[in-house]
Amino acid sequence: MAAVLVGQFHARDAEGRIYSVHEFQESTPSHDGQAGSAPVTTYKLAIGDRVNKLDDNAFVLVQTGVTLIREPETNVAS
Repeated sequence: MAAVLVGQFHARDAEGRIYSVHEFQESTPSHDGQAGSAPVTTYKLAIGDRVNKLDDNAFVLVQTGVTLIREPETNVAS
């Protein structure tokens, strides 16, 4: 099973700490070695802690149960 980084965003906990969250897609091979069903999306902090998605903007750290809210994306004018 191979995981590919497909996204990255920041999320904030209730105390205001900001976390860098990485989004991965994992392809799961079927029993015959061919590509399996749809890829599974997983989330981890940059330091490796696992994160579960609650909804589009809410996540929870698996080890501590801390809830994180995705920060809105900001566009920088060039």
